[in-house]
Amino acid sequence: MSGQLLKRRAERSGPSDYEHLLAVKDIHLSFRGVRAIDGVSFHVDDGELFAIIGPNGAGKTSLFNSINQVYRPEEGDILWKGESIMGLKPNRTAELGIARTFQNIALYPHMTVLENILTGRHVRMTQGWLAGAMWWGKAKKEEIANREIVEEIIDFLEIEQWRKYPVGLLPYGIQKRVELGRALAMDPELLLLDEPVAGMNLEETEDMARFILDVRDELDIAIVLVEHDMGLVMDIADRVLVVDFGKPIATGKPAEVQQNPNVIKAYLGEELETA
Repeated sequence: MSGQLLKRRAERSGPSDYEHLLAVKDIHLSFRGVRAIDGVSFHVDDGELFAIIGPNGAGKTSLFNSINQVYRPEEGDILWKGESIMGLKPNRTAELGIARTFQNIALYPHMTVLENILTGRHVRMTQGWLAGAMWWGKAKKEEIANREIVEEIIDFLEIEQWRKYPVGLLPYGIQKRVELGRALAMDPELLLLDEPVAGMNLEETEDMARFILDVRDELDIAIVLVEHDMGLVMDIADRVLVVDFGKPIATGKPAEVQQNPNVIKAYLGEELETA
């Protein structure tokens, strides 16, 4: 992809004198006394594909919800480019450059592919609703520029033939691609992908894996991936964090994590070793 999207991302690039793009530091989160996250720490660097894996109920989605501040951890800190984002509203984290997709598709089924992806541009729009309704002057120019970006994303994800179709009529795998497109429309510097290949067949999974790698390699967008497909994770991730019952049990390169005895025990349902 080239053109408006990459140009706008370059314009938004700030100082790079931070240690890590994202740093999660010893966060704790509970729900009515049940510990969902228990002392998790990790970091993500620019352009990195970082995966979080673990059995069901391990706290993976809670980590995502903490990063974009839907949940507020009771302890610890989350740093974005070296500055704490704790206490910010979710829309503010989106404006900073953190976008996400969801386990369950959260699109507007009666709207077209183009319209769904265009909704992701709202965090980058500066003109008010009245100016937009009049479609004149700066509002008109902004609308045209945003539509150009959306068309680039549609080309990038190879969904041109469905651009005017209502999303609810499309195959599941294409809908997941549209959801990825909507997240990309937010001009993110970090993309949180929550089980992007869940429910897909082999061909759809391979296509999505290719697009995820293209996002990292061509757009230079860092990615945090939560996924149950171990084959996919081990093939494409740069580093992997394993959590179980909210606790971190291993972090490292895929080959290292695969051989970790605590990881093997967690997936076999055996008791973990304690440090």
